[in-house]
Amino acid sequence: MKIGLVLSGGGARGISHLGVVKALAERGITPHIISGTSSGAVFGALLAYGYSPDEILDIVTNKVSIVRQLRPAIGSGGLLRINRLEDTIRTYIPEDSFESLKIPLVVNATDVCAGELVYYREGELIRPVLASCCLPGLFAPYEYQGRQLVDGGVLNNLPVEVIEEEADYIIGVHCNPFPVKETVCSTREVLFRSLLLAVHNRNKERFTRCHLLIEPPRLCDYQVFDMGKARAMFDLGYDYTHQFLEESPMLALNHASSDTSK
Repeated sequence: MKIGLVLSGGGARGISHLGVVKALAERGITPHIISGTSSGAVFGALLAYGYSPDEILDIVTNKVSIVRQLRPAIGSGGLLRINRLEDTIRTYIPEDSFESLKIPLVVNATDVCAGELVYYREGELIRPVLASCCLPGLFAPYEYQGRQLVDGGVLNNLPVEVIEEEADYIIGVHCNPFPVKETVCSTREVLFRSLLLAVHNRNKERFTRCHLLIEPPRLCDYQVFDMGKARAMFDLGYDYTHQFLEESPMLALNHASSDTSK
C-alpha cells in the first residue's frame, strides 16, 4: 500500500509537521510520495531528500537564521525578498532537483497574474519551493519561468488532489486549526481571522479526502512567525500524534502501517 503525505502551509507552525512525521515513523508509517505547500513544501523537500525530522529541526533552530537572510523589497509587491534563501537551501540539497529526492515530491504555488495554481514535480527544485512560500504582502512575488508566483496556500493549502491517483492511503497534516472565539478585539484580528477562515473553508472538502487527518488544535496558541518556539511546536506535533493514534481505533491506519513495505 502506498502512503501519501500532504503537508499544509502555516508559516512557523509548519515545524509541527516534523514532530508529526517523527511520530508516524516510530509506528513504521513512512510516505511513498509527499505533497506540500508553503512551509509544508520546504519541510517536505528536506524530508524527501532524506533528512530526519530531528535533523531538520536542528537546521532550523541552530544552523539557519531565516530572518537575517530576507532582504527588503519596498515597492516590489511585498516587504521582503525571499531569494537569498536559495543558497541556504542549496547547502542542504546541493543537486537542486526533484529527481535527487529519495521520495517523490509535489509542490504548488499561485500564479498571481493568471489566478491559477501551478504544480511542480520535476526539474529545478529550490526556486519552486521558495515560490510556494511567498506570502502575499510580506514577500514580493517570486518570478519563475515567466510567472509571478505567491504562496500556494492562497488557492490550495492542503494539496491532496494532485497525489490522489498515486497513493492508496492519504495522511493530511494541517497546522492551521481555526479557533472559535466569543469576540474579536481589533481590526488586525478581524482581518487575520477572515483570511484564515477563507483558507480553512476551502480546505474542508479536502479534509474529507484524507483517510487520516492530523490537526493539533493547540497550534492555535502559536503565531505563524513564532520561529523562536520551534522546539515547542515540534514537540506539540509529536505528542499530539502519538496520543491521537493511541486513542483512536484506526483500523485502516494499522492496515496501512503493516503494508507500507509492499
